[in-house]
Amino acid sequence: MKGRTTLWNPGCDHAGIATQVVVEKKLWKEEKKTRHDIGREKFIEKVWKWKEEKGNRIYLQLKKLGGSFDWDRVCFTMDPKLCRAVTEAFIRLHDEGVIYRSNRLVNWSCTLKSAISDIEVDKLELTGRTLLSIPGYQEKIEFGVLVLFIYEVANSKEKIIVATTRIETMLGDTAVAVHPKDTRYSHLIGKYVQHPFCNKKLPIVADEFVDMEFGTGAVKITPAHDPNDYEVGKRHNLPFITIFDDNGNIIGDYGQFTGMKRFHARAAIIKELTARNLLVEIRDNPMVVPICSRSKDVVEPYVKCSEMAAKAMDAVKSGELKIIPDQYKKIWYHWMENIRDWCISRQLWWGHRIPAYCVKVINAVRNVKLDDDYWVSAHSEKEAKRKAAKQLGTNVGNITVEQDPDVLDTWFSSGLFPFSIFGWPDKTKELEAFYPGTLLETGHDILFFWIARMVFLGQKLLGKLPFKEVYLHAMVRDAHGRKMSKSLGNVIDPMDVINGISLENLHKQLMDSNLDPKELKYAIEGQKRDYPQGIPECGTDALRFALCAYTMQGRDINLDILRVQGYRFFCNKIWNATKFSLMYLDSNFDYDERVQSAVNNGHSENTIGDNDWYQNTLNEDCVQDALNNYLADYPYLDGYSPSQIDTKVYQNFTVLGTNLTNYPHLHRWYKHMASYTEQEQSIFRAEEGKILSQCGCKIHDHNDSKKQLYSKTNIDSWMLSRVSYAVKVCDEAMAQYDFPTVTTACYNLWLYDLCDIYLEYLKPVFQSNDSNRKYAAKETLFKTLDVGLRLLSPFMPFITEELYQRLPRKKQFYPSICISPYPEVSECNWRNEEIEKDIDFANKVIKNIRSARATYNLPNKIKTEAFLVCSSNSLKEKLLEYRLLIETLAYSTISIETPPTGCAIVTVTDKVQVHLLLKGLIDPKKELEKLGKKEEQLIDIIHKTKQAMEVPEYNVKVPLDIQNSNKEKLRNNEGELQRVIDALSVLRA
Repeated sequence: MKGRTTLWNPGCDHAGIATQVVVEKKLWKEEKKTRHDIGREKFIEKVWKWKEEKGNRIYLQLKKLGGSFDWDRVCFTMDPKLCRAVTEAFIRLHDEGVIYRSNRLVNWSCTLKSAISDIEVDKLELTGRTLLSIPGYQEKIEFGVLVLFIYEVANSKEKIIVATTRIETMLGDTAVAVHPKDTRYSHLIGKYVQHPFCNKKLPIVADEFVDMEFGTGAVKITPAHDPNDYEVGKRHNLPFITIFDDNGNIIGDYGQFTGMKRFHARAAIIKELTARNLLVEIRDNPMVVPICSRSKDVVEPYVKCSEMAAKAMDAVKSGELKIIPDQYKKIWYHWMENIRDWCISRQLWWGHRIPAYCVKVINAVRNVKLDDDYWVSAHSEKEAKRKAAKQLGTNVGNITVEQDPDVLDTWFSSGLFPFSIFGWPDKTKELEAFYPGTLLETGHDILFFWIARMVFLGQKLLGKLPFKEVYLHAMVRDAHGRKMSKSLGNVIDPMDVINGISLENLHKQLMDSNLDPKELKYAIEGQKRDYPQGIPECGTDALRFALCAYTMQGRDINLDILRVQGYRFFCNKIWNATKFSLMYLDSNFDYDERVQSAVNNGHSENTIGDNDWYQNTLNEDCVQDALNNYLADYPYLDGYSPSQIDTKVYQNFTVLGTNLTNYPHLHRWYKHMASYTEQEQSIFRAEEGKILSQCGCKIHDHNDSKKQLYSKTNIDSWMLSRVSYAVKVCDEAMAQYDFPTVTTACYNLWLYDLCDIYLEYLKPVFQSNDSNRKYAAKETLFKTLDVGLRLLSPFMPFITEELYQRLPRKKQFYPSICISPYPEVSECNWRNEEIEKDIDFANKVIKNIRSARATYNLPNKIKTEAFLVCSSNSLKEKLLEYRLLIETLAYSTISIETPPTGCAIVTVTDKVQVHLLLKGLIDPKKELEKLGKKEEQLIDIIHKTKQAMEVPEYNVKVPLDIQNSNKEKLRNNEGELQRVIDALSVLRA
């Protein structure tokens, strides 16, 4: 809508871990088999089958949501084109030494039997002793405690008390560490303690990493199962003892504990320490628990990240890469400054198999020592053998290779997405045209998972950032602020919001899921509580609008379906407003044609090409229309190649600063001409006069073309001024990705300005015989609808398209609203702040009269007589200018005569009062009774609200949004109470 070439490329990754888990569960549920039972090839076949059945769901959702994707370009990370890019990227990085293999600590999931990167580990904060459900255990496991136990000093009666949150890892302890400046233990440094369960002695080492204030100031060191201990172990050359197998069971010679599951071993060790009088205490301990992870010592491929992280950080600091909102820059810097190398292997079957081969040399003598673990990367086994033979200086026949059975981290292939989809590593035209991109829009939760990896790999492999800006949207949570999770059963499918769904079918979805039976009951109860009547049909437009309006909440969106439903009602309002307008903007009304006829009233003998024509007539609509019609068939003003007439007209349009957005072909030509340099334009061929026969438009009097066929009222001017204001706000906010401001401006324009005021004002206008006023109203109404629909189009594409097609425009400049120009201030230069102030004041009078009528329960069909009492004649005359507006919207007749008795006095300002004649319209006794009850209710509500606001530490403990809500509630109720008191005084008098 801004006239630029755009591409939004759809695609999805293969979600390695998540997909494999789902298919494994399905396999066990249906066949009672594991993946190992059926083998790798058959398991991969089942994954592909599941992908074909379920994988298009996200695409169907995106289509239903109205995403303007180029569906011919849809990509999947396991497509051959992308697989080729993944292999090539790995090989290049491995050959360069950026990818290397290392023996180090990784996070290990015993359930998945796979390594997991640091940032893929969920952190659960505990305040103290807590029982948690852990996969593979029937009973809940205790966390949030600190266990203190005794290590006896060897050959001594002394002892050291150490503290740990994971007592089971003491089986793998290889040292006890104390701070070198801790005088309590300085005499023990260099001595040993005896392990109670195995025949080994552990050295007491001094290390500054120890916190003297935590626990007892002495800590057990388990290098193979703790990241901090790992670093201590390296510094002191301690042995690394792995005590867990892939399933999390105890391995090694540990007597009764060997073979136990890790948390069963935890309980058994505490029991045995107690029996040996070595357990000191178990106390509450606030801590962070890494969920679904367990450390393990394995050899894995890693990506060196420090150099790439430094470049990524510099890109943001220099402004080359912009992150929106700004608050996430700090997170970006923190991650980059504390970057760790990236473990890219996963012990899975679904994914891109690592193109690395372990090399063995047989029957060969080499000049250099061959490591037992020598690796090359290659596109195939044959290439790997050739590559290894060349590197090792031997014949291919002496080489055997075996490919790494692991697969790559999903984020590795996803990190290549900005350029792999365009054919990289080949230098394609698409890659040249669309890389780098302009904008990446995604969730803040994958800032490091995906965005950082794309930046790393884009800069490393292509030398360019993959995009210029990153817009991070909020996370959608349920109405209670909980993260949407399949394990909680609180996920809201956008299709269910769009189409609506019954409570029964919501339950059915839960039944068909892989939800834990224990959680199923809670999830069903949650659905009953949140959606007792199911989810109402809201439609796509309402959902899109709601999500964009919600982003002002900041980091998270607590999605309330009732609010989405409210925007569905807003859609109804838009539909009905346009439907009402079309009753008067019938097929005989043509805004575009009327403008042309106004200009074409006179003519002269001056033709296009005359010297004076350029200076005097290029701003005329009829000339621009003629040029536009010609350019619909030809690329240039003189046919199929540029000539001097193109240069002359372009230069004059530039000098005049003419806005051509209403003429698509002329606008296209102008932007194209702007791409030529002055030197290129100077050598265009001479014109041949082809355009002269096409443009018979002639002008008689320049001033006559400007004359109005009608005169707008101030209300018409006010409506256009409000449109102009909305355009300014939307255009500026769009440029800043401030979507809530845009949605608010659109909402206010349609609901409050158009529906509540202007359309209500027009009803008596269209019923009158004033053709001049009606024509001005139609003109204004057409402009408002046209611009208003285009403002809304990015948020509500479906309803705006439908209504745009119904506008009575014989010359349909644009076949679809989605390619029509987004409104700009230059197109809608109608702002009149003086008239807006006048209408605001008139509207204040209207609201006060309507409020008073509501207080006395007067229905709209009963007109009241309102007597204006003003402090000056000028003020009275100003209000009388808007008499029709006030009378129509306030359901009253305005009088400037002296008010009679029996009136309710409504104070608008200190200079204006309205005396509302009630005599004969109400029963004073009945109204006194009603208002008396209303007064009691309001006093009670105000009292309770004040009580709630007076609780101790209210300003600290109560959330700010609730405080603001209470203030607003109190202010409104106090205002209403005052109106009731005033009304009672009038009635009693």
